[in-house]
Amino acid sequence: MQDLIDWIIGQGISSRDVQEIMEGLAPRLVALGYPIVRSSIAMPSIDPMQKGFSVAWSPGSGLSIDIQGHGDAGQEMFERSPIFHLLSKGLLDGRWSLPTEKTDSFPLFDELVHLGATDYLIRLAEFPGETALGGIGFSLAIDGPHGFSDQQIAAIDQFMPALALACYRVATTRIATDLLAVYTGARTSGRILSGQTRRGEGTAIYAAILLADLKDFTSLNERWPPEKIVGWLNEHFDAIAGPVEENGGEVLKFMGDSLLAIFPADLEDPSQACDLAFSSARMAMKANQALNARRAALSEPQLLVDVVLHVGQVFYGNIGASRRLDFTAIGRAVNEAARMEKIADTVGYSLLASAPFAAQLPVGFESMGSFVLKGVSKPAEVFAWTA
Repeated sequence: MQDLIDWIIGQGISSRDVQEIMEGLAPRLVALGYPIVRSSIAMPSIDPMQKGFSVAWSPGSGLSIDIQGHGDAGQEMFERSPIFHLLSKGLLDGRWSLPTEKTDSFPLFDELVHLGATDYLIRLAEFPGETALGGIGFSLAIDGPHGFSDQQIAAIDQFMPALALACYRVATTRIATDLLAVYTGARTSGRILSGQTRRGEGTAIYAAILLADLKDFTSLNERWPPEKIVGWLNEHFDAIAGPVEENGGEVLKFMGDSLLAIFPADLEDPSQACDLAFSSARMAMKANQALNARRAALSEPQLLVDVVLHVGQVFYGNIGASRRLDFTAIGRAVNEAARMEKIADTVGYSLLASAPFAAQLPVGFESMGSFVLKGVSKPAEVFAWTA
């Protein structure tokens, strides 16, 4: 048993995910004499796409992962689980002989009985703090004729603290990685986790810039409740951000009803980055148009989008107060793109580009003339996509 505890602690240091721990733990328990039908580790999650997950192992099918989504369906599934039953009664452990009485049964037990399980045991370990990562549930179902022995149960209680600590370390690291990527983007989160956390720390990069702005969004606030507006805004941001990420760009910031994204470029030949940004803009506008068509069929308001494309040098790094930073891009090129967006209504086109950007694409952009941009010393030639 001490060898198993040492192995679990080692996994807590080296494992990248809970699946690795489960995949190694279950066969070791079988080797120690546990006639396992199914073993499982379940944990809550801090993730916009899932509320919790469980990793299960069985001799016949190996490893499987079950995701509990947000919303009513996910909550209903959780409320029909042994973990919810224990939590609702303030308990940290449970054990059921199988098959059990119908009144005490859970949907999981029907599956376990079908697999031949005769005894089911679950242990919960609580984590301190106020985050949604509240603890871990570890369960075993076995098919031995006499169920768990007292020695087997004592051994589970012996290694449970080490297992909880190992899973806690893995989960917190995964949260730091995945959740930071949700809020800052994958490329930016990688820089932050590598140690770029000081104010002013960053680098000058050459990049294609995509700035998208939803038209007439402000007027919706006077006519519709906030929850409706937020839902519509999220749908439009999905339509715009999806193509950006698909083409290798990174959304750096949502600013009210606007979106800022960059595509890192080669200073000597930025044409590839510009082509990706342009493709993203075209795909985003088509997706937004399709969204508006569905919205019109429901007699809901439609939101058009203006997109500006530019290319130039930006500072990509930490900006803000000493204890409240934003990892983003600023600089003359970003400012010029923001000022160009104001010209869309004047020229009557929704996809605009600067002269440096338009020069990277052979056809399709037509000069609309030179315009004075607020805060920019020289007039700038603005191009519109007219194809």
